[in-house]
Amino acid sequence: MRTVYSDKHRLRNVRTELYGGQLVSPHECAQRAEFVLDRVKTTSLGSIIEPTDYGLAPVLRVHDAQFVDFLKSAWAQWAATGNKGEAIPDCWPARRMTQRCPESITGKLGYYAMAAETSIGEGTWEAACASADVALTAAAELQRGARGAFALCRPPGHHAARDMFGGYCFLNNAAIAAQYLRDQGHGRVAILDVDFHHGNGTQDIFYERADVLYSSLHGDPREAFPYFSGYADEIGAGEGTGYTHNIPLPRGTDFAAWSAALQTALERIDRFAPSAVVVSLGVDTFESDPISFFKLRADDFTSYGQLIGGLGLPTVFVLEGGYAVAEIGVNAVNVLQGFEAA
Repeated sequence: MRTVYSDKHRLRNVRTELYGGQLVSPHECAQRAEFVLDRVKTTSLGSIIEPTDYGLAPVLRVHDAQFVDFLKSAWAQWAATGNKGEAIPDCWPARRMTQRCPESITGKLGYYAMAAETSIGEGTWEAACASADVALTAAAELQRGARGAFALCRPPGHHAARDMFGGYCFLNNAAIAAQYLRDQGHGRVAILDVDFHHGNGTQDIFYERADVLYSSLHGDPREAFPYFSGYADEIGAGEGTGYTHNIPLPRGTDFAAWSAALQTALERIDRFAPSAVVVSLGVDTFESDPISFFKLRADDFTSYGQLIGGLGLPTVFVLEGGYAVAEIGVNAVNVLQGFEAA
């Protein structure tokens, strides 16, 4: 299996995250990608290639153009005000307030952000674009006949909605890859999201569509970020009714319960009969992850990779979360090796 990787992810090197009432070093850090890359190399998973530059056209197939313009210019606008720290939103258009984008960069941050933990720094936009290109290049591997490909994306993407960033995400890599596959002739594409946190952004992008199935198993949003998305009764709307599938799971979920939920998701995907699958591969379901509450162990990731491989479909794995940094490489590559062994 080929891995697509860009060292431009290092351009996103912010220092601050609002967590537990404090500004801390971000959980989503450059070392995450480096640990995964090292594991890919030591296990001889396959060749490692650099991404192709696809430009913004595929991005604009799923994201609002004004939102993309905001991301492109946010750091320059923030720095021009004389602010010394990183760009962090501090005000939102809450209930019964005017839903209108202000001219002030501080106001724009609140208009386009879903949460305050995700700061924007000098290299954020360049890293996000490179991450989207990584996902697109991996999807193109399927078009060349590959059974599977791994997009080693950083920053991650599944919390990025059509016109919102947050949850460490700016451009939705998995959604961009899925739309690319549709545009390349795949009639139906399924997105399987195994990250601990619900992919509110991916759901938002495809919520009213019947050509892309979104199936997610994640921490119950009554207790877990993003809190306001991922309930079982969110099933799509309009033509997309029935094509969003959420399985929220409680605190302390072990692999027996988690894998049963995965089987349910895989059965739904099998009935949908897609010609390709995009997996939002978050490994923050690991028992030692610092910001999650599931109890999967390292060997469990191999097992569920085999279950995904059992679908027998061309599959792109897109790296999402996983914040037990020392173990992220082992857990992510275990999934890929399990898939290949299926």
